[in-house]
Parts: sequence; C-alpha cells; structure tokens
Amino acid sequence: MASPMIYVSFPGNAREALGFYEEIFGGKLSLFTNKEFGNDDGPPEAIAHGELQGIVTLAGSDMSSGDKSVKFEGLMLSLLGTAEPPVLHQWFDQLADGGEVVDPLAPKPWGASDGQVVDRYGLHWLIGYEPAS
Repeated sequence: MASPMIYVSFPGNAREALGFYEEIFGGKLSLFTNKEFGNDDGPPEAIAHGELQGIVTLAGSDMSSGDKSVKFEGLMLSLLGTAEPPVLHQWFDQLADGGEVVDPLAPKPWGASDGQVVDRYGLHWLIGYEPAS
C-alpha cells in the first residue's frame, strides 16, 4: 500500500455503504463475509472485510460486538483535484443525496472551488478544484 487507507467500521451496513461508494466512484469492490473469513464474532452474512480499489480507495467492515461504528469529528476525506470539475460536481451531488451539504461546492474568494458534504453513512468529504489556467 502506497498511502494510508481509510478503514470504516459500519454499524451493520458495510455492504450497502461500500456499494454506494462503488456506484459513485467506480473501481473494484471486494466483499468478504464473516462466514468466508471463519469469524464467529457476528452474523455469518456480516461483512468482515470490504475494500474498494480505484480512484477512491477505502475499506471497511460491519462492526463487531463491542466495537464503535463510524463517527468522524475534525476529519475530512479530501478529493481536491482528483478529477475534472464536472466529475467532482457529480460526485458531490451523489454524496449529498441522503446526506448533508455543509458548504456548497462553489467558487470561493481565494479563487478555487470547493465544498463539503457529509454523506448518508457519516463520511465527511471535501471536494474541489483550482480554476482552469
């Protein structure tokens, strides 16, 4: 692994959440259940490990008993300049569906365009780009 990867403990909806991110960002999603991993610390169909690999890479699982599920404070997943502006606007809108726009993706006084959204699964995203030269 070339850089840190976000690993999210979801409260029983890892399959749904990781599938949501795959629909938005594309890439390759791999999901493995507790049964497939031989885990007995949760329901056999619960996700023991899931990983989305692509332009956005993240991983996660359904939380085990006693674990805490996702809750971010003071942390954003930054997608600044990771795609062309129309794609970034599309991602922003898709992440906002069922989530909360914290700051609309729009031009800012310093010349760049950016915005923030907390998606329906609680991940806080910072999306933006510099103006075309």
